[in-house]
Amino acid sequence: MTSSQASRIVMPSAEAITQAAGQLAAGELVAFPTETVYGLGGDAENPQAVAAIYAAKGRPANHPVIVHFSPEGDPGYWSDDVTPAARKLMDAFWPGPLTLIVKRAPHIPAAVSGGQDSVGLRVPSHPVAQALLREFARVKGGASGQGGVAGPSANRFGQVSPTAAQHVRDEFAGLPGVTVHVLDGGEAAVGIESTIVDLSRGFPALLRPGHITPEQIAEVLGEMPRLPGQDTNAPRASGTLKAHYAPRTPLYLCDAAQFAPALAVHPKGERVAVVAFAGTLAALPSLSGAGTLVELGDDVVKFTLPPTPDALATDLYALLRRLDRANVTRILFERLPDTPAWAAVNDRLGRAAAAFEQA
Repeated sequence: MTSSQASRIVMPSAEAITQAAGQLAAGELVAFPTETVYGLGGDAENPQAVAAIYAAKGRPANHPVIVHFSPEGDPGYWSDDVTPAARKLMDAFWPGPLTLIVKRAPHIPAAVSGGQDSVGLRVPSHPVAQALLREFARVKGGASGQGGVAGPSANRFGQVSPTAAQHVRDEFAGLPGVTVHVLDGGEAAVGIESTIVDLSRGFPALLRPGHITPEQIAEVLGEMPRLPGQDTNAPRASGTLKAHYAPRTPLYLCDAAQFAPALAVHPKGERVAVVAFAGTLAALPSLSGAGTLVELGDDVVKFTLPPTPDALATDLYALLRRLDRANVTRILFERLPDTPAWAAVNDRLGRAAAAFEQA
């Protein structure tokens, strides 16, 4: 963990972690930090708790969630078919932002898998998540004391994922019949959801790109995983629907050359957000100048994109939430480079924009 990543972490008190573990054991929902995004946690072995996650998110019941457990946990408890390939990836990337899809053990409730015979497993590296998972395993105890927490992103289904505790509070405030306890651990360092690799069918397949790349997977396994679009029979997995991660404000992807014509014809008095790289903004006379999220005149809000994919990933969802509060009618977002380094952020932006595509 880098010093900048560590600076984003806030350690809650031992009492707060103990209380949160007790709430999970009682079947309640606890939002908790991971290095990727905040998860909406419930006891993975409690079908009622898992059902409460689905209800709070408005998530379709056939859309699986991911089980999180501590580094000391036993993946063999959750799957009776942990393959050598799975062990290699676990050794290489756990704890960390990698989810593995493996065959689900018969005693694990089907609810966490959306009714499928597989299950997604992850060991997060965030110290607050690890402390919570260890305490939850201790509280459960006994033969089933593995402390697995089902934890999809702590937001309403299809919306922008949360990377800070306040995002979670904002997301669920005022929803009737929904109580979500929030364990504040600071801001997420990775900022986008974990890489998902399926190993449940005898070969590796990338289902969702993330911080860990296909090339890194291939280096460990000795073969490149099948990529999205190459695998028509892939199991359902979190965050793989065409439209997802969407802000409330309509978002459209634009090539650099499209900004000037679009702004030239936008209705007077309509506030538009322009999110682009520095060179693109400098080429637009009405948008020149330094700054981050600032207003230029009455009609345009602009944001200068960071030059690296990791930096954008860290702050992407927070930016989309800020733009939702900027009182703009639409977001024009520069299309990112179509290279492997940008694949994960491109995936999230493409799904966000798909929510606003014309039918």
